[in-house]
Amino acid sequence: MTISQVPIIDISGLIFSTNSSADVVAKQIRQACQDYGFFYIVGHGVDEQLQQKLEHLSQQFFAQDEETKLKMRMAFGGRAWRGYFPVGNELTSGKPDLKEGIYFGAELEEEHPLVKVGIPMHGRNLFPSNIPEFRETVLEYIESMTQLGHILMAGIALSLGLEKSYFAERYTKDPLILFRIFNYPPNSSSQSAWGVGEHTDYGVLTILKQDNTGGLQIKSKFGWIDAPPIPGSFVCNIGDMLDRMTQGLYRSTPHRVQNLSTTNRLSFPFFFDPNFNVEVKPIELKGIVVNDDQSDRWDKASVHEFRGTYGDYLLNKVSKVFPELRQTVFDSAE
Repeated sequence: MTISQVPIIDISGLIFSTNSSADVVAKQIRQACQDYGFFYIVGHGVDEQLQQKLEHLSQQFFAQDEETKLKMRMAFGGRAWRGYFPVGNELTSGKPDLKEGIYFGAELEEEHPLVKVGIPMHGRNLFPSNIPEFRETVLEYIESMTQLGHILMAGIALSLGLEKSYFAERYTKDPLILFRIFNYPPNSSSQSAWGVGEHTDYGVLTILKQDNTGGLQIKSKFGWIDAPPIPGSFVCNIGDMLDRMTQGLYRSTPHRVQNLSTTNRLSFPFFFDPNFNVEVKPIELKGIVVNDDQSDRWDKASVHEFRGTYGDYLLNKVSKVFPELRQTVFDSAE
């Protein structure tokens, strides 16, 4: 395995955009999306000190005893679907994952219209009161990554031969933002337990910060390959809704995590997704034949047969990840 198997793209041409530099980046994104569904980005401009602070505070949080961490458990997040869950409480394909984590989203006050009418997955975050600066750091990171998400979606639009504002105008002007901090404990099992099993992401774009431990694997055309940490980079991958929009031109790629080290592994996936209430439709792309062979998909489902809003799709998926919270969220949706 060589690192170059997964492309590394310098996206500074999108940030300090001239038409020619943006087009070069767009071509690289297109090739990466068609070949892998994954790519590294560098030249992104996200503050390194902010990232280090986030990692340090996260280590502090997970080092606490479980009783303390459970003071901000997901049951207290209610319909907003926020908070902490312990190891084994999240399921992938019905199997418990070997990880613990915290769910966050865009910080919305109780008076926000979507919160007042009880739209699921919108509301206030839960933060540890005993770790100074945790709240401010997470919210600053979410803001930085949201800006980066808009930039990358403009690049993906250009990669498809569309106006760079295509996704912003139709799906992501007010995106659904979901952010997770995961801790994968050392795998002490004699069996090959998975930190998270094979799956695809649900939305359009995931931007992942990993620590230096490693463990991420992606399912390429040539089999499972590693996506090891590269200093100063993020790992990006496309989700089911971009697969649907592009009619299979850009496939959502299965991936999984196994922590084989003797230390904890931190990861920070940021999901930049369509607005909860928008209906996701295929893009009219000239000369594109639908790639609907789902025989190799982890769930054997077709994203192209789905009809409805992104919120409909997402709620159906996450209710299987946390079955014990399903009633809380679905009750609020009725």
